[in-house]
Amino acid sequence: MTEFERVLVNSFNSYIEEKGIRAISYRLKQHRFTAQFLDVLVDSLDPDLYLGIECKSISVDKGATALYFSQHFTVDKKGVHQIDRISDYLNKSGRRGFLAVELRLGMGHGREAYMVPWEELEKNYHTESLKLTVQEIRNFPEIKRDGKDYIINPKEWGSKNHWEKDS
Repeated sequence: MTEFERVLVNSFNSYIEEKGIRAISYRLKQHRFTAQFLDVLVDSLDPDLYLGIECKSISVDKGATALYFSQHFTVDKKGVHQIDRISDYLNKSGRRGFLAVELRLGMGHGREAYMVPWEELEKNYHTESLKLTVQEIRNFPEIKRDGKDYIINPKEWGSKNHWEKDS
């Protein structure tokens, strides 16, 4: 588990406890030969908190200018891209999906994190865009920090489930 994933899970669980919500955030253990659908899951009867989150981290201080669909995502043995696999899982499970992107800014500059609604990521990928630039990522809702933790506010992230589009 990366530091970003661990802090995100802990931040969700602190939010859940503070609000007295019946929910839990966790990361499934990743096994060597088993595909992991998402990095962070949140289970709740509240649809705003029934989430699936994929986490990516890029080092802006080391020159990264974008999150590339070919470099930062995997393709499985059957040739299925990670975005398609996750989209299928989200659609079948009914979870709200997000890509949480951490921008590492270098020593003394901290980190920024943003929540990209999954349908926006999927739309970019299927329009054959090759990447999301750092500036495009910064246009999505920021997951603000409070010390080492993140401030969780799912309602600010403004994403609807796939099944809500057609209703």
